[in-house]
Amino acid sequence: MASETRRTHHQVTFAVLAASVSAYALLQSLVTPVLPTIQESLHTTQNTVTWVLTAYLLSASIFTPIMGRVGDMIGKKPVFVATLVALAAGSLLAALATNVTVMIIARVIQGIGGGVLPLAFGIVRDEFPREKMSGAVGAIASLVAVGGGLGIVLAGPIVNALDYHWLFWLPMILTIAAAAASLFFVPQSRSRTPGRISWAPALLLSAWLVALLVALSQASVWGWGSGKVIGLIIAAVVLAVAWVETERRAAMPLIDMRMMSRPAVWTNNTVALLFGVGMYSVFAFLPEFVQTPKSTGYGFGSSITQSGLILLPMAVAMFLVGLGANSLAARIGGKIVVLLGALISAVSMALLAFAHGATWELYIATAVMGVGFGLAFAAMSSLIVAAVPAEQTGVASGMNANIRTIGGSVGAALMASIVTSNPAADGLPREAGYTHGFAMLGVALLLGAGAALLIPVTRRGSVVAGSADEVEVGANGTAPAPLTAVPGGTVIADKPE
Repeated sequence: MASETRRTHHQVTFAVLAASVSAYALLQSLVTPVLPTIQESLHTTQNTVTWVLTAYLLSASIFTPIMGRVGDMIGKKPVFVATLVALAAGSLLAALATNVTVMIIARVIQGIGGGVLPLAFGIVRDEFPREKMSGAVGAIASLVAVGGGLGIVLAGPIVNALDYHWLFWLPMILTIAAAAASLFFVPQSRSRTPGRISWAPALLLSAWLVALLVALSQASVWGWGSGKVIGLIIAAVVLAVAWVETERRAAMPLIDMRMMSRPAVWTNNTVALLFGVGMYSVFAFLPEFVQTPKSTGYGFGSSITQSGLILLPMAVAMFLVGLGANSLAARIGGKIVVLLGALISAVSMALLAFAHGATWELYIATAVMGVGFGLAFAAMSSLIVAAVPAEQTGVASGMNANIRTIGGSVGAALMASIVTSNPAADGLPREAGYTHGFAMLGVALLLGAGAALLIPVTRRGSVVAGSADEVEVGANGTAPAPLTAVPGGTVIADKPE
Protein backbone atom coordinates (compact mmCIF):
# COMPACT_ATOMS: atom_id res chain seq x y z
CA MET A 1 0.00 0.00 0.00
CA ALA A 2 2.83 2.41 0.81
CA SER A 3 4.35 1.76 -2.60
CA GLU A 4 1.05 2.48 -4.35
CA THR A 5 0.53 5.68 -2.32
CA ARG A 6 3.97 6.84 -3.30
CA ARG A 7 3.41 6.15 -6.98
CA THR A 8 0.07 7.92 -7.20
CA HIS A 9 1.99 11.20 -6.91
CA HIS A 10 4.40 10.51 -9.76
CA GLN A 11 2.94 13.28 -11.94
CA VAL A 12 3.50 15.90 -9.24
CA THR A 13 6.98 14.53 -8.62
CA PHE A 14 7.70 14.78 -12.34
CA ALA A 15 6.60 18.44 -12.38
CA VAL A 16 9.03 19.22 -9.55
CA LEU A 17 11.86 17.37 -11.28
CA ALA A 18 11.12 19.10 -14.59
CA ALA A 19 11.17 22.58 -12.99
CA SER A 20 14.45 21.83 -11.26
CA VAL A 21 16.15 20.48 -14.38
CA SER A 22 14.83 23.44 -16.41
CA ALA A 23 16.40 25.94 -14.00
CA TYR A 24 19.75 24.18 -14.26
CA ALA A 25 19.53 23.92 -18.06
CA LEU A 26 18.69 27.61 -18.42
CA LEU A 27 21.77 28.58 -16.43
CA GLN A 28 23.92 26.54 -18.82
CA SER A 29 23.30 28.92 -21.70
CA LEU A 30 21.62 32.16 -20.54
CA VAL A 31 24.93 34.01 -20.25
CA THR A 32 26.39 32.77 -23.57
CA PRO A 33 25.00 35.51 -25.86
CA VAL A 34 25.51 38.33 -23.32
CA LEU A 35 29.14 37.83 -22.34
CA PRO A 36 30.11 41.14 -23.99
CA THR A 37 27.55 42.90 -21.78
CA ILE A 38 28.91 41.20 -18.65
CA GLN A 39 32.45 42.02 -19.72
CA GLU A 40 31.63 45.72 -20.03
CA SER A 41 29.63 45.86 -16.82
CA LEU A 42 32.30 44.13 -14.72
CA HIS A 43 35.19 46.01 -16.38
CA THR A 44 37.15 42.95 -17.38
CA THR A 45 38.79 41.52 -20.49
CA GLN A 46 37.36 39.15 -23.07
CA ASN A 47 39.79 36.41 -22.07
CA THR A 48 38.83 36.71 -18.39
CA VAL A 49 35.09 36.86 -18.95
CA THR A 50 35.18 33.49 -20.74
CA TRP A 51 35.84 31.97 -17.32
CA VAL A 52 32.25 32.84 -16.43
CA LEU A 53 31.39 29.94 -18.74
CA THR A 54 34.47 27.80 -18.17
CA ALA A 55 34.21 27.81 -14.36
CA TYR A 56 30.58 26.69 -14.54
CA LEU A 57 31.46 23.93 -16.99
CA LEU A 58 34.37 22.68 -14.88
CA SER A 59 32.34 22.68 -11.69
CA ALA A 60 29.40 20.86 -13.26
CA SER A 61 31.73 18.27 -14.78
CA ILE A 62 33.19 17.50 -11.36
CA PHE A 63 30.07 17.65 -9.20
CA THR A 64 27.64 15.80 -11.47
CA PRO A 65 28.99 12.28 -10.75
CA ILE A 66 29.88 13.12 -7.15
CA MET A 67 26.39 14.32 -6.24
CA GLY A 68 24.86 11.35 -8.02
CA ARG A 69 27.01 8.98 -5.95
CA VAL A 70 26.19 10.76 -2.68
CA GLY A 71 22.49 10.55 -3.54
CA ASP A 72 22.77 6.82 -4.14
CA MET A 73 24.44 6.47 -0.73
CA ILE A 74 22.37 8.63 1.64
CA GLY A 75 19.12 9.12 -0.26
CA LYS A 76 18.26 11.06 -3.37
CA LYS A 77 15.70 13.47 -1.92
CA PRO A 78 17.91 15.27 0.65
CA VAL A 79 20.79 15.51 -1.82
CA PHE A 80 18.43 16.75 -4.53
CA VAL A 81 17.18 19.52 -2.24
CA ALA A 82 20.75 20.41 -1.19
CA THR A 83 21.76 20.62 -4.86
CA LEU A 84 18.90 23.03 -5.58
CA VAL A 85 19.89 25.15 -2.59
CA ALA A 86 23.46 25.37 -3.92
CA LEU A 87 22.14 26.33 -7.35
CA ALA A 88 19.98 29.08 -5.82
CA ALA A 89 22.85 30.34 -3.65
CA GLY A 90 25.16 30.54 -6.65
CA SER A 91 22.49 32.41 -8.62
CA LEU A 92 22.05 34.90 -5.78
CA LEU A 93 25.78 35.56 -5.58
CA ALA A 94 26.01 35.94 -9.37
CA ALA A 95 23.12 38.41 -9.43
CA LEU A 96 24.84 40.53 -6.77
CA ALA A 97 28.39 40.24 -8.17
CA THR A 98 30.17 43.54 -8.71
CA ASN A 99 33.42 42.12 -10.08
CA VAL A 100 34.40 39.20 -12.26
CA THR A 101 36.11 37.24 -9.46
CA VAL A 102 32.89 37.04 -7.45
CA MET A 103 30.99 36.16 -10.62
CA ILE A 104 33.35 33.25 -11.34
CA ILE A 105 33.05 31.97 -7.75
CA ALA A 106 29.27 32.17 -8.07
CA ARG A 107 29.37 30.13 -11.26
CA VAL A 108 31.46 27.45 -9.54
CA ILE A 109 28.78 27.18 -6.85
CA GLN A 110 26.09 27.00 -9.54
CA GLY A 111 27.97 24.10 -11.11
CA ILE A 112 27.03 21.95 -8.11
CA GLY A 113 23.56 22.09 -9.66
CA GLY A 114 24.75 19.55 -12.23
CA GLY A 115 23.78 16.99 -9.61
CA VAL A 116 20.10 17.53 -10.39
CA LEU A 117 20.46 15.34 -13.49
CA PRO A 118 21.63 12.03 -12.01
CA LEU A 119 19.45 12.58 -8.96
CA ALA A 120 16.35 13.26 -11.08
CA PHE A 121 16.97 10.14 -13.16
CA GLY A 122 17.50 8.12 -9.99
CA ILE A 123 14.26 9.39 -8.43
CA VAL A 124 12.36 8.42 -11.56
CA ARG A 125 13.91 4.95 -11.48
CA ASP A 126 13.08 4.46 -7.79
CA GLU A 127 9.63 6.00 -7.56
CA PHE A 128 7.77 5.87 -10.86
CA PRO A 129 5.54 3.03 -12.08
CA ARG A 130 7.44 0.92 -14.60
CA GLU A 131 5.14 1.87 -17.47
CA LYS A 132 5.83 5.59 -16.83
CA MET A 133 9.57 5.30 -16.26
CA SER A 134 10.84 5.35 -19.83
CA GLY A 135 8.73 8.34 -20.92
CA ALA A 136 9.65 10.38 -17.83
CA VAL A 137 13.37 9.80 -18.33
CA GLY A 138 13.08 10.78 -21.99
CA ALA A 139 11.18 13.97 -21.17
CA ILE A 140 13.70 15.05 -18.51
CA ALA A 141 16.58 14.35 -20.88
CA SER A 142 14.90 16.49 -23.53
CA LEU A 143 14.43 19.33 -21.04
CA VAL A 144 18.19 19.54 -20.53
CA ALA A 145 18.81 20.37 -24.17
CA VAL A 146 15.58 22.35 -24.58
CA GLY A 147 16.47 24.52 -21.59
CA GLY A 148 19.89 25.14 -23.07
CA GLY A 149 18.34 26.33 -26.32
CA LEU A 150 15.68 28.44 -24.60
CA GLY A 151 18.35 30.08 -22.48
CA ILE A 152 19.90 31.59 -25.58
CA VAL A 153 16.46 32.53 -26.93
CA LEU A 154 15.38 34.27 -23.70
CA ALA A 155 18.64 36.04 -22.89
CA GLY A 156 18.08 38.95 -25.27
CA PRO A 157 14.52 39.84 -24.20
CA ILE A 158 15.45 39.57 -20.52
CA VAL A 159 18.45 41.87 -20.89
CA ASN A 160 16.51 44.35 -23.03
CA ALA A 161 13.51 44.49 -20.67
CA LEU A 162 15.48 44.37 -17.40
CA ASP A 163 19.25 43.85 -17.25
CA TYR A 164 21.69 40.95 -17.22
CA HIS A 165 21.35 40.48 -13.44
CA TRP A 166 17.91 39.02 -14.09
CA LEU A 167 19.57 36.18 -15.97
CA PHE A 168 20.35 34.95 -12.44
CA TRP A 169 17.41 36.34 -10.44
CA LEU A 170 14.79 34.48 -12.49
CA PRO A 171 16.42 31.01 -12.31
CA MET A 172 17.04 31.62 -8.59
CA ILE A 173 13.32 32.21 -8.00
CA LEU A 174 12.44 29.08 -9.96
CA THR A 175 15.05 27.04 -8.11
CA ILE A 176 13.87 28.16 -4.66
CA ALA A 177 10.30 27.22 -5.59
CA ALA A 178 11.48 23.83 -6.85
CA ALA A 179 13.48 23.19 -3.66
CA ALA A 180 10.44 24.00 -1.51
CA ALA A 181 8.21 21.79 -3.63
CA SER A 182 10.77 18.96 -3.39
CA LEU A 183 10.47 18.95 0.40
CA PHE A 184 6.73 18.29 0.17
CA PHE A 185 6.20 16.32 -3.04
CA VAL A 186 9.35 14.30 -3.81
CA PRO A 187 9.09 11.03 -1.85
CA GLN A 188 11.91 9.56 0.17
CA SER A 189 13.52 6.75 -1.77
CA ARG A 190 14.04 3.41 -0.04
CA SER A 191 16.90 2.55 -2.38
CA ARG A 192 20.35 3.01 -0.80
CA THR A 193 23.89 1.96 -1.63
CA PRO A 194 25.74 1.93 1.71
CA GLY A 195 29.32 3.16 1.64
CA ARG A 196 31.38 6.31 1.51
CA ILE A 197 33.01 8.60 -1.04
CA SER A 198 36.50 7.51 -2.08
CA TRP A 199 38.25 10.85 -2.13
CA ALA A 200 41.33 9.78 -4.11
CA PRO A 201 39.25 8.93 -7.22
CA ALA A 202 37.19 12.10 -6.68
CA LEU A 203 40.31 14.28 -6.60
CA LEU A 204 41.82 12.56 -9.63
CA LEU A 205 38.55 12.92 -11.53
CA SER A 206 38.54 16.63 -10.72
CA ALA A 207 42.20 17.02 -11.68
CA TRP A 208 42.04 15.41 -15.11
CA LEU A 209 38.79 17.16 -16.01
CA VAL A 210 40.22 20.53 -14.98
CA ALA A 211 43.42 19.93 -16.94
CA LEU A 212 41.56 18.81 -20.06
CA LEU A 213 38.86 21.48 -20.07
CA VAL A 214 41.27 24.31 -19.29
CA ALA A 215 43.50 23.18 -22.16
CA LEU A 216 40.59 22.95 -24.59
CA SER A 217 38.96 26.21 -23.52
CA GLN A 218 42.20 28.17 -23.72
CA ALA A 219 43.70 26.53 -26.83
CA SER A 220 42.33 29.20 -29.14
CA VAL A 221 44.06 31.85 -26.98
CA TRP A 222 47.33 30.10 -26.20
CA GLY A 223 47.57 28.15 -29.47
CA TRP A 224 47.15 24.40 -29.95
CA GLY A 225 50.91 23.96 -30.25
CA SER A 226 51.79 25.94 -27.14
CA GLY A 227 53.64 24.29 -24.29
CA LYS A 228 50.84 25.05 -21.84
CA VAL A 229 48.16 23.36 -23.93
CA ILE A 230 50.30 20.32 -24.74
CA GLY A 231 51.43 20.04 -21.12
CA LEU A 232 47.87 20.20 -19.81
CA ILE A 233 46.65 17.59 -22.29
CA ILE A 234 49.49 15.23 -21.32
CA ALA A 235 48.71 15.84 -17.66
CA ALA A 236 45.02 15.12 -18.31
CA VAL A 237 45.87 11.79 -19.96
CA VAL A 238 48.21 10.74 -17.14
CA LEU A 239 45.72 11.77 -14.46
CA ALA A 240 42.84 10.04 -16.28
CA VAL A 241 44.79 6.77 -16.40
CA ALA A 242 45.61 7.13 -12.71
CA TRP A 243 41.92 7.85 -11.99
CA VAL A 244 40.76 4.71 -13.82
CA GLU A 245 43.28 2.53 -11.98
CA THR A 246 42.37 4.08 -8.63
CA GLU A 247 38.68 3.51 -9.31
CA ARG A 248 39.34 -0.13 -10.20
CA ARG A 249 41.11 -0.72 -6.89
CA ALA A 250 38.86 1.37 -4.63
CA ALA A 251 36.65 -0.48 -2.17
CA MET A 252 33.91 2.12 -2.79
CA PRO A 253 34.61 3.59 -6.25
CA LEU A 254 33.04 6.87 -7.29
CA ILE A 255 32.45 5.43 -10.77
CA ASP A 256 32.09 1.67 -11.10
CA MET A 257 34.38 0.85 -14.02
CA ARG A 258 32.74 -2.55 -14.40
CA MET A 259 29.45 -0.79 -14.92
CA MET A 260 31.01 1.75 -17.30
CA SER A 261 32.49 -1.06 -19.40
CA ARG A 262 29.09 -2.63 -20.10
CA PRO A 263 28.40 -2.53 -23.84
CA ALA A 264 25.10 -0.69 -23.35
CA VAL A 265 26.81 1.94 -21.19
CA TRP A 266 30.04 2.69 -23.05
CA THR A 267 28.35 2.77 -26.45
CA ASN A 268 25.70 5.25 -25.27
CA ASN A 269 28.39 7.33 -23.58
CA THR A 270 30.36 7.46 -26.83
CA VAL A 271 27.26 8.68 -28.65
CA ALA A 272 26.66 11.26 -25.89
CA LEU A 273 30.24 12.56 -26.24
CA LEU A 274 29.82 13.12 -29.98
CA PHE A 275 26.37 14.68 -29.60
CA GLY A 276 27.82 17.04 -27.00
CA VAL A 277 30.42 18.13 -29.54
CA GLY A 278 27.61 19.22 -31.86
CA MET A 279 25.04 20.68 -29.47
CA TYR A 280 27.19 22.94 -27.33
CA SER A 281 29.15 24.19 -30.34
CA VAL A 282 25.92 25.27 -32.04
CA PHE A 283 24.81 27.05 -28.86
CA ALA A 284 28.11 28.94 -28.76
CA PHE A 285 28.71 29.74 -32.44
CA LEU A 286 25.38 29.98 -34.28
CA PRO A 287 24.38 33.21 -32.44
CA GLU A 288 27.83 34.60 -33.17
CA PHE A 289 27.44 33.67 -36.84
CA VAL A 290 24.13 35.49 -37.30
CA GLN A 291 25.32 38.51 -35.28
CA THR A 292 28.22 39.01 -37.72
CA PRO A 293 27.81 42.32 -39.62
CA LYS A 294 26.33 42.19 -43.10
CA SER A 295 29.41 43.97 -44.40
CA THR A 296 31.31 40.67 -44.20
CA GLY A 297 29.18 39.30 -47.03
CA TYR A 298 27.74 36.40 -45.04
CA GLY A 299 26.51 37.69 -41.66
CA PHE A 300 22.99 38.95 -40.91
CA GLY A 301 23.82 41.69 -38.38
CA SER A 302 21.24 40.27 -35.97
CA SER A 303 20.67 41.49 -32.43
CA ILE A 304 21.06 39.25 -29.38
CA THR A 305 17.31 38.64 -29.39
CA GLN A 306 17.15 37.90 -33.11
CA SER A 307 20.10 35.53 -32.98
CA GLY A 308 18.51 33.68 -30.08
CA LEU A 309 15.25 33.21 -31.97
CA ILE A 310 17.16 31.25 -34.61
CA LEU A 311 17.44 28.46 -32.01
CA LEU A 312 13.76 28.52 -31.00
CA PRO A 313 12.67 25.89 -33.58
CA MET A 314 15.33 23.56 -32.22
CA ALA A 315 14.13 23.94 -28.63
CA VAL A 316 10.46 23.38 -29.55
CA ALA A 317 11.15 20.43 -31.85
CA MET A 318 13.49 18.82 -29.34
CA PHE A 319 10.91 18.91 -26.56
CA LEU A 320 7.98 17.68 -28.67
CA VAL A 321 9.97 14.92 -30.34
CA GLY A 322 11.49 13.88 -27.02
CA LEU A 323 8.03 13.28 -25.59
CA GLY A 324 7.24 10.77 -28.31
CA ALA A 325 10.67 9.22 -28.74
CA ASN A 326 10.02 6.32 -26.38
CA SER A 327 6.78 5.41 -28.13
CA LEU A 328 8.78 5.19 -31.33
CA ALA A 329 11.42 3.12 -29.54
CA ALA A 330 8.68 0.68 -28.49
CA ARG A 331 8.00 -0.01 -32.14
CA ILE A 332 11.44 0.09 -33.77
CA GLY A 333 13.88 -0.16 -30.84
CA GLY A 334 15.92 2.35 -28.87
CA LYS A 335 19.08 1.71 -30.88
CA ILE A 336 17.36 2.63 -34.15
CA VAL A 337 15.94 5.79 -32.61
CA VAL A 338 19.43 6.91 -31.50
CA LEU A 339 20.78 6.10 -34.97
CA LEU A 340 18.03 8.10 -36.68
CA GLY A 341 18.66 11.01 -34.32
CA ALA A 342 22.35 11.06 -35.20
CA LEU A 343 21.74 10.94 -38.95
CA ILE A 344 19.05 13.65 -38.86
CA SER A 345 21.30 15.87 -36.73
CA ALA A 346 24.15 15.41 -39.22
CA VAL A 347 21.84 16.65 -41.99
CA SER A 348 21.13 19.80 -39.96
CA MET A 349 24.87 20.50 -39.66
CA ALA A 350 25.23 20.17 -43.43
CA LEU A 351 22.49 22.78 -43.82
CA LEU A 352 24.28 25.12 -41.41
CA ALA A 353 27.55 24.61 -43.26
CA PHE A 354 26.27 25.58 -46.69
CA ALA A 355 22.87 27.34 -46.42
CA HIS A 356 23.81 30.95 -45.62
CA GLY A 357 21.62 32.85 -48.06
CA ALA A 358 18.66 33.73 -45.82
CA THR A 359 17.61 33.36 -42.21
CA TRP A 360 14.73 31.01 -43.10
CA GLU A 361 17.35 28.44 -44.09
CA LEU A 362 18.81 28.62 -40.59
CA TYR A 363 15.34 28.22 -39.03
CA ILE A 364 14.84 25.02 -41.04
CA ALA A 365 18.28 23.77 -40.06
CA THR A 366 17.68 24.28 -36.34
CA ALA A 367 14.23 22.67 -36.55
CA VAL A 368 15.77 19.59 -38.18
CA MET A 369 18.46 19.64 -35.50
CA GLY A 370 15.80 19.65 -32.78
CA VAL A 371 14.18 16.55 -34.26
CA GLY A 372 17.50 14.70 -34.31
CA PHE A 373 18.64 15.75 -30.84
CA GLY A 374 15.20 15.10 -29.35
CA LEU A 375 15.12 11.54 -30.66
CA ALA A 376 18.64 10.68 -29.59
CA PHE A 377 18.71 12.27 -26.12
CA ALA A 378 15.42 10.73 -24.99
CA ALA A 379 16.30 7.25 -26.25
CA MET A 380 19.86 7.37 -24.90
CA SER A 381 18.72 8.28 -21.41
CA SER A 382 16.19 5.45 -21.32
CA LEU A 383 18.77 2.96 -22.56
CA ILE A 384 21.25 4.03 -19.88
CA VAL A 385 18.69 3.73 -17.09
CA ALA A 386 17.65 0.30 -18.35
CA ALA A 387 21.24 -0.89 -18.66
CA VAL A 388 22.30 -0.66 -15.00
CA PRO A 389 21.02 -1.86 -11.62
CA ALA A 390 18.82 0.57 -9.71
CA GLU A 391 21.55 1.48 -7.22
CA GLN A 392 23.81 2.71 -10.05
CA THR A 393 21.22 4.77 -11.91
CA GLY A 394 22.42 8.09 -10.49
CA VAL A 395 26.08 7.55 -11.31
CA ALA A 396 25.43 6.06 -14.77
CA SER A 397 23.02 8.76 -15.91
CA GLY A 398 25.18 11.47 -14.35
CA MET A 399 28.25 10.30 -16.21
CA ASN A 400 26.28 10.17 -19.46
CA ALA A 401 25.27 13.81 -18.99
CA ASN A 402 28.79 14.68 -17.87
CA ILE A 403 30.36 13.08 -20.92
CA ARG A 404 28.03 15.15 -23.10
CA THR A 405 29.34 18.28 -21.34
CA ILE A 406 32.92 17.19 -21.92
CA GLY A 407 32.06 16.61 -25.57
CA GLY A 408 30.72 20.15 -25.70
CA SER A 409 34.02 21.47 -24.42
CA VAL A 410 35.92 19.54 -27.06
CA GLY A 411 33.58 20.69 -29.81
CA ALA A 412 33.62 24.34 -28.77
CA ALA A 413 37.43 24.35 -28.62
CA LEU A 414 37.76 22.70 -32.04
CA MET A 415 35.12 25.01 -33.49
CA ALA A 416 36.92 28.08 -32.15
CA SER A 417 40.20 26.97 -33.71
CA ILE A 418 38.59 26.30 -37.09
CA VAL A 419 36.45 29.46 -37.19
CA THR A 420 39.26 31.81 -36.14
CA SER A 421 42.14 30.10 -37.96
CA ASN A 422 42.22 32.50 -40.92
CA PRO A 423 40.54 35.81 -39.99
CA ALA A 424 39.80 38.58 -42.46
CA ALA A 425 41.65 41.88 -42.46
CA ASP A 426 39.13 43.39 -40.04
CA GLY A 427 39.76 40.56 -37.57
CA LEU A 428 36.37 38.90 -38.09
CA PRO A 429 36.15 35.21 -39.09
CA ARG A 430 35.72 34.35 -42.74
CA GLU A 431 32.64 32.52 -43.97
CA ALA A 432 34.80 29.52 -44.85
CA GLY A 433 35.70 29.18 -41.18
CA TYR A 434 32.06 28.64 -40.23
CA THR A 435 31.49 26.34 -43.21
CA HIS A 436 34.40 24.12 -42.20
CA GLY A 437 33.41 24.30 -38.54
CA PHE A 438 29.80 23.21 -39.02
CA ALA A 439 30.97 20.51 -41.45
CA MET A 440 33.28 19.22 -38.71
CA LEU A 441 30.30 19.01 -36.35
CA GLY A 442 28.41 17.05 -39.01
CA VAL A 443 31.28 14.56 -39.20
CA ALA A 444 31.20 14.20 -35.40
CA LEU A 445 27.50 13.33 -35.55
CA LEU A 446 28.12 10.80 -38.33
CA LEU A 447 30.67 9.20 -36.03
CA GLY A 448 27.93 9.23 -33.40
CA ALA A 449 25.74 7.29 -35.81
CA GLY A 450 28.54 4.77 -36.18
CA ALA A 451 28.78 4.44 -32.40
CA ALA A 452 24.99 3.94 -32.22
CA LEU A 453 25.35 0.87 -34.43
CA LEU A 454 27.39 -0.74 -31.64
CA ILE A 455 24.64 -0.39 -29.00
CA PRO A 456 23.53 -3.91 -27.99
CA VAL A 457 19.95 -4.75 -28.88
CA THR A 458 17.19 -7.24 -28.41
CA ARG A 459 15.06 -8.47 -31.27
CA ARG A 460 13.25 -5.11 -31.11
CA GLY A 461 16.40 -3.09 -30.42
CA SER A 462 16.20 -2.75 -26.67
CA VAL A 463 18.99 -2.99 -24.17
CA VAL A 464 18.63 -5.37 -21.28
CA ALA A 465 20.15 -4.96 -17.83
CA GLY A 466 20.73 -7.56 -15.18
CA SER A 467 21.24 -6.89 -11.53
CA ALA A 468 24.82 -8.10 -11.61
CA ASP A 469 26.01 -8.86 -15.12
CA GLU A 470 24.51 -7.47 -18.27
CA VAL A 471 22.16 -9.92 -19.91
CA GLU A 472 21.45 -9.73 -23.61
CA VAL A 473 18.19 -11.06 -25.00
CA GLY A 474 18.62 -13.75 -27.59
CA ALA A 475 17.22 -13.89 -31.07
CA ASN A 476 13.90 -15.17 -29.78
CA GLY A 477 13.46 -12.08 -27.61
CA THR A 478 13.16 -13.98 -24.34
CA ALA A 479 14.62 -12.78 -21.06
CA PRO A 480 15.21 -14.69 -17.84
CA ALA A 481 13.70 -13.54 -14.55
CA PRO A 482 13.88 -11.16 -12.78
CA LEU A 483 13.74 -8.96 -15.88
CA THR A 484 10.48 -7.25 -16.77
CA ALA A 485 9.49 -5.94 -20.18
CA VAL A 486 7.86 -2.51 -20.13
CA PRO A 487 6.21 -0.24 -22.70
CA GLY A 488 8.84 1.99 -24.25
CA GLY A 489 10.87 -0.78 -25.80
CA THR A 490 13.23 -1.49 -22.91
CA VAL A 491 13.67 -4.35 -20.50
CA ILE A 492 14.30 -3.23 -16.94
CA ALA A 493 15.52 -5.22 -13.98
CA ASP A 494 12.82 -5.67 -11.36
CA LYS A 495 13.28 -3.38 -8.37
CA PRO A 496 13.59 -5.12 -5.02
CA GLU A 497 10.66 -4.50 -2.72
